Formats: sequence, C-alpha cells, structure tokens
Amino acid sequence: MRLSVLFSAEEIAARIRALAGEIAATSERDLLVVPILTGSFIFAADLLRALHETGLAPEMDFISLSSYGTGQKSSGEVQILHDTELRIEGRDVLLIDDILESGRTLARAKDMMMARGAARVRSCVLLDKPGKLAVKIKADFTGFACPDRFVVGYGLDDAHAWRQLPFVGYLEN
Repeated sequence: MRLSVLFSAEEIAARIRALAGEIAATSERDLLVVPILTGSFIFAADLLRALHETGLAPEMDFISLSSYGTGQKSSGEVQILHDTELRIEGRDVLLIDDILESGRTLARAKDMMMARGAARVRSCVLLDKPGKLAVKIKADFTGFACPDRFVVGYGLDDAHAWRQLPFVGYLEN
C-alpha cells in the first residue's frame, strides 16, 4: 500500500491563513470556537493560532461527536462522546470540523448550538466532499474541495492511524 499526498503541509498552512482572514473579516464578537473532535484537532489548533494573528481572541471549547467509529463509512447515527462546557447562549459560535461528507455530524452540532441559544452558528471545514451529503448543510468556510477518496492525515484517520501526518493524503493499493 502506498500513501499519496493530496494537500501538502504548505498548501494547508497557506489556506488556513486565508480562512482566518475570511473569518476575521466577518467581525465576530464574543466568538466561541468549537472544534468537533477528534479529527479536527490539528486543523483547529492551526486555525486558532491564525485567528490570533488576525487580532481575534476567541474562546475555545470542544465537542466530540462520532458517526464513524473505526470504520471507513458513516454509521448514519451521530453519538455525543463529549459535550461543551462553556456558555453558548447569545454567542457567535464557529464550529470547526475536519471533513464535510455526509453532513450529519456538522448538522447535529449546529442544531445543538442553536438549541442552546447561540446568536449565530457558522462552520469551517478543512475538506468538503461535494455530492456525498445525506443532509442539507453547507459549510460557511471551506479549506479545500476533496475528491471522492478516503483521506487520512492532518487529524483524519483510518481506524485511529495516520492522524499525525502533516499533510492530507490517501492510500493506494
């Protein structure tokens, strides 16, 4: 099996700086950044540092949702593994996720934040796989359009392996 690079570390870093600029241009106030764990943790950390460089100082909390388990396909059911702890009511919330594929995870997180009284909920994803949505949702900020391949690296995994890679790649047989 061979690992091929889809998006290099340099491409990802440049796109994150651009995303931070796009987000900062929206003049968020009382911003709460909520990464959806586990896959988004590397992306979220780099994006948060880039947001700081734009002058934003958001708070950060975490939510852990899963619909994949150790498989390569979504089970269709989103489970809450860890919930947020900070106040949501009245705040602008930016959800961060690694990949928008079925849309179920991001939709569930958005619904949860709105039900808790968020003033506005927007989302930023590193990767968007067009044509794979099972629910109607669109990310407000997107890093890259992703081809229909199973991708790993930069926080994305295959049964908990490959997360540590500094790039996004795919496995070839």
